[in-house]
Amino acid sequence: MADLSKTGETLLEVHDLVKHYPVTQGIVLKRTIGQVRAVDGVSFDLSSGETLGVVGESGCGKSTLAKVLMRLEPATAGQVLFEGEDILKLKGAALRRMRRKVQMVFQDPYTSLNPRMTVGDIIGEPFEIHSEVAPKKSRRKAVQDLLDVVGLNPEYINRYPHQFSGGQRQRIGIARSLALKPDLIICDEPVSALDVSIQAQVMNLLGDLKKEFGLSYIFIAHDLSVVRHLSDRVAVMYLGKLMEVGTDTEIYQQASHPYTQALLSAVPVPDPTARERKSVIRLEGDPPSPVNPPSGCRFRTRCWKAQDLCAAEVPELIERHGQRSERWRLLDVVGTDRCGHVARSAAATAAPARSASLSRSPVG
Repeated sequence: MADLSKTGETLLEVHDLVKHYPVTQGIVLKRTIGQVRAVDGVSFDLSSGETLGVVGESGCGKSTLAKVLMRLEPATAGQVLFEGEDILKLKGAALRRMRRKVQMVFQDPYTSLNPRMTVGDIIGEPFEIHSEVAPKKSRRKAVQDLLDVVGLNPEYINRYPHQFSGGQRQRIGIARSLALKPDLIICDEPVSALDVSIQAQVMNLLGDLKKEFGLSYIFIAHDLSVVRHLSDRVAVMYLGKLMEVGTDTEIYQQASHPYTQALLSAVPVPDPTARERKSVIRLEGDPPSPVNPPSGCRFRTRCWKAQDLCAAEVPELIERHGQRSERWRLLDVVGTDRCGHVARSAAATAAPARSASLSRSPVG
């Protein structure tokens, strides 16, 4: 895992990103009767050389977020600044230049590769679009070098995808994403379809490539142990919104939001004796529909700490003082947050005696 102190300037800034899909009714005369709020006001930043892990249960909007960042899906609203330029406004040649710097590794290594193309054609296809990266005469050698970088035999250049295992196919996908020498790679659950032993190989490969080429990653997964292995910071997503963002230590050892705590409690423990001592948080009911999400905090309908305030106000991610991380902090009228922690805020700093007394009294 990279040292955060060695990361560079901000590479990517996402502000209030929204992606809604219309729900229509009728066949001939279609009318919109609602919106699927797949991504609903997501904001975060990514530094050069940093890996941000995005975790959450299925259907929370992780893959939609990745597609919008890649401009594979149009955003409904918001701003995405890559190296200071809003990529949501780019068109034509400017958009093509941006895609040279931002690449993606897809979830399914079986369907993301064209079965009619050889490995050499698949990895070399980006060179057809961006011919300035590799002249035509040197492309075969460039493809063989990329195969070697990801741990595949360069002589496999004329084989087809069906002749490879799942792990090897994912390595081909990674090689394709490296072809244009990008600054940022978005990995959409790149190991979820692989065996555990192959997952470890692909994760180690991604870590080695990050060090060798100075890459930044947005790493999407639902396996918290996989995310921790590679990420510098972790963002927890639920029903289209970010619940909590922090370093791996803050998220895995000092989780603030109840949803994060519930996710961590569900992680299997390999030691049977430790498993007996571990308390598991069992959530009631199913996640609400993204067509009609709850008011206030999206998690309140399944939260064991929910209060009336949770339905009335939408919590905000507020940066902690002296930290490069954000924590879930919504202050109530007495100055403590609903989840039982004393909030680090300007109000709490202004009245330290009151905050100290509140920290000793039970909350929520």
